[in-house]
Amino acid sequence: MDLVSIDWTNISADAIGTEHGITEERLQALRSPSRVALAAVRSRAEDDLRFQTLPAGGAWHDRLLAYAEEQKGRFENIVVLGIGGSALGNRALHTAMHSPFHEMFGAHGLPRLFVLDNVDPDLVGEFLDRVDPSTCLFNVISKSGSTAETMSQFLIFRRALIERVGKEAHAEHIVVTTDANAGVLRPIVQEEGYASFDVPDGVGGRFSVLSAVGLLSSALIGIDTSGLLKGAADMDERCKTDELFENPALMLAGIQSCMQQEKNKPIAVTFAYGHRLRHLADWYAQLLAESIGKRLDRDGREVFAGPTPVRAVGVTDQHSQSQLYVEGPHDKWFTLLAIEHPDHHVSIPKEYGDRDALAYLGGRSLAELFEAEREGTRIALTEAQRPNLTISFPRVSEHTLGQYLYMMELAVAVMGEHYGVDAFDQPGVEAGKIAAYGLMGRKGFEQRRGEIEAARAACPPRRL
Repeated sequence: MDLVSIDWTNISADAIGTEHGITEERLQALRSPSRVALAAVRSRAEDDLRFQTLPAGGAWHDRLLAYAEEQKGRFENIVVLGIGGSALGNRALHTAMHSPFHEMFGAHGLPRLFVLDNVDPDLVGEFLDRVDPSTCLFNVISKSGSTAETMSQFLIFRRALIERVGKEAHAEHIVVTTDANAGVLRPIVQEEGYASFDVPDGVGGRFSVLSAVGLLSSALIGIDTSGLLKGAADMDERCKTDELFENPALMLAGIQSCMQQEKNKPIAVTFAYGHRLRHLADWYAQLLAESIGKRLDRDGREVFAGPTPVRAVGVTDQHSQSQLYVEGPHDKWFTLLAIEHPDHHVSIPKEYGDRDALAYLGGRSLAELFEAEREGTRIALTEAQRPNLTISFPRVSEHTLGQYLYMMELAVAVMGEHYGVDAFDQPGVEAGKIAAYGLMGRKGFEQRRGEIEAARAACPPRRL
């Protein structure tokens, strides 16, 4: 069985010194608080932290698979209308499991996937200009049904479908993922006769990739969702132990908290060495930022907590960011994502053997070069005393992806305990939403609009 592994050698003080690295003694001291933190998270698995129950699957997953089977061959395009946790996981899974040229050429009759996670009029307008809605199945994802971005897109594409295929037939082109009982979308589902799936109670958006939120679109485009859940379940089993040095999620959570709170490194860089892994870094950025980035701790004190996630892709960003990473401020720590066995073997021809700058490449492979580039970055970071660890995927498969996703979700949940913040709310996001509601004239938000207008009047724009 392929297991995702963590090499944290270059986090240690032995590798990079005591100023920037974590000593063995400090890690040992983390064992007790890590046990307490894990117990706190596990105790809520059947309550408000039900992401921990998703790997078990169940009737919801069986129904999802049956629906996906029924849709085979019916649509050229699957279009996700969602944002944040309703979009990032979908894209990450698609990128990891399909060709980077899938949307251009397709594969084995599978539909293409488009994730429209923005209301930029040029993005949505271009899609409307170029794609026939009758070829699409639109997956509308919003737990509340009041997400302005998603619901505006729903209204736009619903109208486009009705104009193209008629009022009655348009319902076959829409499937909704929303709250089982409440929210704006549930009665619309019943009125229109849309197929629908549930966003589970107790599962926040950024923790929902292993629910119907992420798995429905995956199943529709041929990804083995059972394999994803099996990988997550295997990681869950590994993470049941409360022993720090045997539990990868506990180790990641402990390292992150030490890096920021003790080593003054508020920036967490995910360096994905694998084109297929690049959107995992985007998915993790939301998970980390929304969960730990909080003004108040659980006691109501201002703490302004949270690391800043940064995403990079190897080797591309060695030529755009590594200069800063190796010689810039000591305010970052690094997670490298590595693939041990890529799917393709590409040989480098032996040419220009009389030219030293090219001769050494001939007869080698891109996999060898890619690995050397990754190892070179790791060495450069380590020699510059920049803390780094490597998360390795033996292969990119549904099973290893499921392991990674669950490991990071559990790690971030435990981080909340270390930081002393509520990792499962997002008041900063809500503040922006409320301001937008006021500006757009939503009923009930008139006072907020008035406050914004008064503030603008008191501080008029200054522009060049």
